[in-house]
Amino acid sequence: MGMFRELAVMLAMASVAASAQTPQPFPRPGERPTMPAPATPSSTDPQQPKVAPPETPKRPSMPSASDVPTEASLGVPIYPGADFVGSFDAGRGQRYYLFGSSTDFLQIVNYYKNVLKQKGELVFEEPAIHQFDIGRFREETMAFPPSVSVKDYTWGGSAGYLNPKRGAEPVRFKTIIQIVPASPGQ
Repeated sequence: MGMFRELAVMLAMASVAASAQTPQPFPRPGERPTMPAPATPSSTDPQQPKVAPPETPKRPSMPSASDVPTEASLGVPIYPGADFVGSFDAGRGQRYYLFGSSTDFLQIVNYYKNVLKQKGELVFEEPAIHQFDIGRFREETMAFPPSVSVKDYTWGGSAGYLNPKRGAEPVRFKTIIQIVPASPGQ
């Protein structure tokens, strides 16, 4: 009779295992994923801190025509004919502004040498980046030094920096100009 009991137990276990649903690691096409029910806080721990849901990172939006900075707002000349590409948070209350141009790197560097009346510094030879300081860098309050940086995007046979505005001309910029304005108190 012992053998009959073992066989009955094994059959019962096999039927329970067969009826159990196998977990599916991925949703099938056409299925909507189900969210687990939110856990209810334990009544024995009223001091449990509430955790805010994580924020979804926001994509930078393209600036409107009214967002385009001017030479007056930046405190430095913008290369003639350069197109505004975008403005980005640099951290520590600073922003940097990108402008694209179809003009060659050396022409733009020479323009800023004449306009800013300084020779600047060739920061990198390959790809060429030339920087002109336009204010004093304060490490404790700034993320970037106030400057105008010019970068060659045709180095190494590259077609250039892709214009983020779809359908706009030019499709690619040979050179990008980055302006980090000086703080108003400088």
